[in-house]
Formats: sequence, structure tokens, C-alpha cells
Amino acid sequence: MSEYRAKGPGGKARMDDFREDGMAVNYGSFKALTFDCYGTLIDWESGILAALRPWARRHASALGDEALLAAFAEAESAIEATEPKLLYPDVLRATQRALAARFGITPNRADEDAVGGSVPDWPAFPDSPSALAYLKGHYKLAIVSNVDRASFADSNKRLGVEFDSIVTAQDVGSYKPNPAHFHEAFKRLADLGVARGEILHVAQSLFHDHVPAKALGMTTVWINRRAGKEGWGATKPPPKPVKPDAEFPTMEAFAAAHRAATRS
Repeated sequence: MSEYRAKGPGGKARMDDFREDGMAVNYGSFKALTFDCYGTLIDWESGILAALRPWARRHASALGDEALLAAFAEAESAIEATEPKLLYPDVLRATQRALAARFGITPNRADEDAVGGSVPDWPAFPDSPSALAYLKGHYKLAIVSNVDRASFADSNKRLGVEFDSIVTAQDVGSYKPNPAHFHEAFKRLADLGVARGEILHVAQSLFHDHVPAKALGMTTVWINRRAGKEGWGATKPPPKPVKPDAEFPTMEAFAAAHRAATRS
């Protein structure tokens, strides 16, 4: 499997610069799966756009969806890096405020609150609940997410599964790609009898998840929800080459590969 490498000047990065059939992972060697939530299980790009499009249209912005998501990614990641203890709804408010400043639009508290309070409305990907229900029969399931506890509780209702451990940015006082989420998950899962080497990380974002997880020596599965699209959507591109161990376009495809592998 070839690794992702950043494009040269003027090149357009794609989320599917490589393919993988998923059979490189020995699923039987793991006892727990850690998941990023937003972008992997919850369709955060649809949620973000539903919150930001009305604001952009009111101000006659010519920004298309992909440009709006890219601007969001840049602003959000900067705020998370500089204000790591800020709760995620306030990160979203500050992100909306930063976007207004970037595009010369007068800030408005109602606009900020609409974006900041939007997480409960973000939909689950249709395949997430059934895939999680299947995987729950084989592994302990844990969340390592860049939100606060209340926001995740709302999203958890859409996913329909009880996670064995939930680590949020509020719990660790930082945002991924800072590795604090992973270290906390290692501790919590160890208390449940799962060793660090028995944890498989499953995530969409190369920037937030695969780069720090691989730096910690984890095996990772890339749920490439943006397969076939140019650009990086609501996440920044990875700062260096990264090589997930397997790639799937959906959670459903991941669950199907697990079924096939464990039947053989």
C-alpha cells in the first residue's frame, strides 16, 4: 500500500491518492476499536454546511461548499491549537467569527450561536449505526473526539450504540492532533483489560487522527468518506506523509471486510 504524499506546488490533493482492500489488517489481533466521531461516524461536513450556508447566502457570498469547508478547516484548527481548553461549541462560535473577519462580514452573535449550537443537528452517516452494532459484537468500542461531553452525548443518540469509553477534548484539555486523547484512551482501555497493542484506531481525518496515531505506533483504518473528491473538506491536509494500514470508503465497507476476514 503506498502512502499519501503531499502534492507539489499547484497540484490538487485528493483524499483517495491510494486504495486498499483492507485485508492487510489482522482483525483477530485486536480487542478494542477507537473511533474518531465527526467525519467518521457523524456527517460533520453536511452539518457544518447546513449551519454556514444560510449565513454565507445572506451576505451574498460566492463561496462554494468546498471553499467554505476549506476556510472552516483552517480557522477551526487554528483556534483549537491556540485555545485548547475552549469547549467545542465556543470553538465553533470563534470559527464563525473568524470566517466573518476573513471575508469582511460584520460579526453577529446570532450567527455565531447558530453555528456554535449546531452539533446536535449534525446527522449520522446512514451506515454508522448498523456497522457499530455489528462491531460491538467483536470489540470494545471507544471514542476519541474533538468535542465536549454534552455535544457528543447528543451525537451518541444518533449512533445507537453504547461505547465502552468516551474521551473528549473537554476531558483532556486539548484537541487532536495533540496525542492526549490517545494516551487517555490507552489508560482507560488498560483498565478494561485491553493492552495498547490490542487497539485498532478507525478514523477519517489523516490530519487529526492518522498522523498522531501512527506516531504512537498504532494500527489504523482510514474511513475515506471523501473518496473521489478533490481537496480535504473540513480538515487540513496532513503535515507529513502518513500510511494507514487499510482504507475503506464507508463504515459499512469496513464492517463487510471484517466479516469476510473473520469467516476465512
